[in-house]
Amino acid sequence: MKINWNYPTSVWVGEDRIKDLSQACKNLKISSPLLVTDKDLINLDMVKNVILEIKKNLNNLSIFSNFSGNPSGDNVNDGVKIFNENKCDGVIAFGGGSGLDVGKAIAFMSGQERSIWDFEDIGDYWKRANNEKIAPIIAVPTTAGTGSETGRASAIINKETGVKKIIFHPKFLPSIVILDPCLTVDLSPRLTAATGMDALAHNLEAFCAPGFHPMADGIALEGMRLVKNSLLVAVKDGKNINARLEMLTAASMGSTAFQKGLGAIHSLSHPVNAQFNLHHGLSNAIFMPYVLTFNKDAIVEKIVSICNYLNIEKSFDGFISWIIDLRKDLRIPHKLSEVLDEKKFDLDKLSQMALDDPSTGGNPKKLSKSDMKIMYEHSLSGKLF
Repeated sequence: MKINWNYPTSVWVGEDRIKDLSQACKNLKISSPLLVTDKDLINLDMVKNVILEIKKNLNNLSIFSNFSGNPSGDNVNDGVKIFNENKCDGVIAFGGGSGLDVGKAIAFMSGQERSIWDFEDIGDYWKRANNEKIAPIIAVPTTAGTGSETGRASAIINKETGVKKIIFHPKFLPSIVILDPCLTVDLSPRLTAATGMDALAHNLEAFCAPGFHPMADGIALEGMRLVKNSLLVAVKDGKNINARLEMLTAASMGSTAFQKGLGAIHSLSHPVNAQFNLHHGLSNAIFMPYVLTFNKDAIVEKIVSICNYLNIEKSFDGFISWIIDLRKDLRIPHKLSEVLDEKKFDLDKLSQMALDDPSTGGNPKKLSKSDMKIMYEHSLSGKLF
């Protein structure tokens, strides 16, 4: 199967579409790309083969990979330096969420004079950017979780404050996305599970966010159906191409849908990702039932409609049971205290960080610092509301 989609951007979908990467560069008039991928991926044969293929078709290729999960502003600055020193004219963002977020941020910052923190997703800060100096981006995800390939932002940690910031600009959206399931078949069951729950969280929170956006709602519903259909299959049989493709698609759909908004699952996750380097998909999976039950009064009708679409027991409790059973099957912990040292958990500090997170505004219920603290406490103890 080979098809091209054009919503929200140009998406090239199917097995071995990575072979079309050089053509994507030519389509965007990129002759000297910077390949951005993390330090773990750069040594894999899969990436080495991609590099060799690019070099066969393009004369100039630079590489930046000096970063890992939960990237920082310093990582972006280092990449911008290499981009400009080598006179690159585009970015190939390759990898999981960190590779995609860093690559997009490098393309964006390569021609800016302001600090990256001046473009945080607040009001119209994005208008401060010089639009003419944003390099074109090709995104190639190798995990099915963040959906950053169809997003207009990057999540970057400010080391000075220890806070994960969302940096936004419409031109963060890659011009061409390549969804090739063959690139995800070697992803471990553990990471397949965590990233898959991240995709579920994006679709779920987008659907539950307040406001009128039927297009986002429709995408989110189908994204959740794909997760239900294929996540466990992909975890148990990593070489199942159809399951891998459906999960890649669900991830891209989640990022497309959450332009409508996210919520407290992400608000609670971002501080622990920044402070403890906990995997974002794993934290989202852990927080999910606690946030849902806290929001119950505001979302019960929406949850029942999800149940109707997914053919789950048509009740709020039925949906929560499905989430908890899914996590058990994926071997995801029920409590945050199973993965973090509770003694190092500063509830007041983290609750304030969660309240200040930009995702908080999309939560179905208005939140206070004490609400965040309660949800953290419940996630540590394992108590549902």
